[in-house]
Amino acid sequence: MAQALKAFGVLGGVGIFFAVVIGICIFIGAMVDDFLGLEYGGKLTGIVLGFPIAFYLTYKQLKGII
Repeated sequence: MAQALKAFGVLGGVGIFFAVVIGICIFIGAMVDDFLGLEYGGKLTGIVLGFPIAFYLTYKQLKGII
């Protein structure tokens, strides 16, 4: 039972971590949009760069646990 709770905690944390990393990339993209006067280019770039960054960081995080 303890292992199941630990696994659930780790996987729940990974999901939150993934969402936070993508959210930070989108926020930075929105700031770039405001600074450069773009409409959605910065946000889209944040999304496109946020997913691979989140996957990579999640992989490194889980590699240390498993």
